[in-house]
Amino acid sequence: MNILFGFADISLLQLGLVAFVAFVASIVGGVAGYGTGALMPLVLVPLIGAEPVVPIIAISALFTNSSRAVAFFRCIDWRRALIVLGASMPTCVLGAYGYTLLTSAGVLLVIGSMLCLSVPLRRVLKRRKVMLGDGALALSSAGYGVVVGGTTGSGVILLSLLMAAGVEGAGVIATDAVISIVIGLIKTGVFGLAGVLTAQVVAFALLIGLVALPGAFLAKAFVARMPLHVHTAILDAVVLTGGAVMIFGAVMR
Repeated sequence: MNILFGFADISLLQLGLVAFVAFVASIVGGVAGYGTGALMPLVLVPLIGAEPVVPIIAISALFTNSSRAVAFFRCIDWRRALIVLGASMPTCVLGAYGYTLLTSAGVLLVIGSMLCLSVPLRRVLKRRKVMLGDGALALSSAGYGVVVGGTTGSGVILLSLLMAAGVEGAGVIATDAVISIVIGLIKTGVFGLAGVLTAQVVAFALLIGLVALPGAFLAKAFVARMPLHVHTAILDAVVLTGGAVMIFGAVMR
């Protein structure tokens, strides 16, 4: 994968836009349990291209998920977190390695498709009230590992799996955060071994991660009183539009 993109051409205004979106996305993610990985590609891809997006978000998510885990620490469901991690870690390695083999158009197609599919998938699982036992959770998590290893915006899958397994309320956000920290470390390790973590990628990830740190604590203040249906509808519209644009860009290359 060629990740020699021109960060030097990015202006301070564009960096400010990235920082602002990262901050807003961290609040959205802290309130809803998903959204950070779905929103950031929409501003990153036009600026730096598709190839470095997943590595950047994998590293920056270590910051956002760490702050979210601290903010909601008492709500973590450790048993289900271990079930998901035990099944998803090996397949996550495969997914992350597969991502490093993609072309630029392939990356756009994978990320765009994941974003577009995430909205109807969340709604179908919620409407059908799917319930998962420990065995089904483990099996589903293995599939989730492949997807999360090579895409961004797939957090909605983990969110849906946890809710289907019986995790509720703030416990979903907290357990998701702990699992995502471990998955993020695995992805970062694979990308590092594959040689796709340049100094520029790390610098961009640190900017996003540090700016987003306070978001989880603001989200904690909102989570008990903020109606989710409004921001969920807006987020769905943005994610679907962004995913469609990425797919179109991949087809036109």
